[in-house]
Amino acid sequence: MIEEAEKRYFHSVRLIEEKCKGCVNCIKHCPTEAIRVRDGKAQIHEIKCVDCGECIRHCPNQAKTAVADSLDKLSEFRYTVALPAPALYGQFPGGVTPERVLAGLLSLGFDDVYEVAYAAEMVSGRIREVLADPLRPKPLLSSSCPVIVRLIQVRFPEFIDNIVPVVSPMRMAACMARKEKAKETGIPESEIGLFFISPCPGKVSDILDPVGFLGPYIDGAIPIAEVYPKLHNFVYSASSDEVGRMLRKSSGIGVGWGRCGGEIIAVGAKRHISVDGIHHVIQILEEMSHGRLLDMDYIEMLACVGGCVGGVLTVDNPFITRRRVRDLALSNANLDSDEQVAQRQASLLKNVDRKLLGFETRIEPRPTLPLAPDMSVAIQKLEQLEVILETLPGLDCGSCGAPNCRALAEDIVRGLASNTDCIFILRERVHQLADELLALAEKVPPAMGLGKKDITTDAIVENSE
Repeated sequence: MIEEAEKRYFHSVRLIEEKCKGCVNCIKHCPTEAIRVRDGKAQIHEIKCVDCGECIRHCPNQAKTAVADSLDKLSEFRYTVALPAPALYGQFPGGVTPERVLAGLLSLGFDDVYEVAYAAEMVSGRIREVLADPLRPKPLLSSSCPVIVRLIQVRFPEFIDNIVPVVSPMRMAACMARKEKAKETGIPESEIGLFFISPCPGKVSDILDPVGFLGPYIDGAIPIAEVYPKLHNFVYSASSDEVGRMLRKSSGIGVGWGRCGGEIIAVGAKRHISVDGIHHVIQILEEMSHGRLLDMDYIEMLACVGGCVGGVLTVDNPFITRRRVRDLALSNANLDSDEQVAQRQASLLKNVDRKLLGFETRIEPRPTLPLAPDMSVAIQKLEQLEVILETLPGLDCGSCGAPNCRALAEDIVRGLASNTDCIFILRERVHQLADELLALAEKVPPAMGLGKKDITTDAIVENSE
């Protein structure tokens, strides 16, 4: 059953087994308990993994990596278009403008550029419309971060209907770019390659295995960390400004999506929360599960600290880049009020096919692995799990290869582990065994006989009885 379910998912986060030292850092930081350490090596549970990249971030041995494309893949297409994430703009110090970054992408071999930040403005306009619908469940949850969507599928499926049913800026940019460039160039859509410049592995996975859509629409993802060194020298050349101005379409409202809080500004939500960092997001979702936060209209949720600027495929410090993106958004806003922002978004939506703005399929919970196929057996195993849990120390140290004692108890009832995997129980068993061995060593077999003195003593004791 596990193997069949695992085949359904693509994951960009991979283990480099020869580098893994079994240090258990990854299992302690995984938000979905998707990792175990067995036989001295980490193992990623495919069904539970949401490709957040936390294991990449915390592995001291660089044994986790993100599978992505390189610039070499551009040669497979007749015409190529770069889709830069807004977070890319904040990677460069020294007042580098988005125009220079866009022009720099052409120097890498792309034929054209379509800003994800521009598509973000269209998406923002559609979210405004959804927020105005009184029949929508509240609070609505942002759908822009694919890691959070997957997290909800895995751990909080009761909130799937709260996910705002609006396409992400990344996919929207791809849909618009393919149609526009095919019309402009006369080149068939199938021969146009669209490449997202990605800040995180979650986006890479979403490209090849999208949630809420029938299939991929982007041809590849190239990490920001790969294009950054090649762009670095070019973006400081003033000669790129004129080319960049021809490519630039977005305002600061779209650029702001690159940091936590930018989406909230763009959609104009009144009662809202912005949450960054996947463990903080989990805390908020747990609050919701207890019936709190129902007075909120919208919650922006981003898996990486700082937003997309904090993705593991970026280069610079996320706190610094977050400030840069904010400054770029403010300097390029050209809009003085939320009303003006809404008017611009409404004008952008006038010529957009509405079908491109929503999901194509319903988002479903990811299948869980029951303790047993039969319900009665599963209940018995759950009772057994609770009994086993009582015998464990409750320290959640991770030495057993599971993230906590409850996860170990679950593995035990599944037959994937034993209670002696717990180092404390193992130590207690070793002490017991040592005492038994010592007691056995002091015993003498009856056939060997006893000394004369011992026989007399025994006889006296026997007769007295």
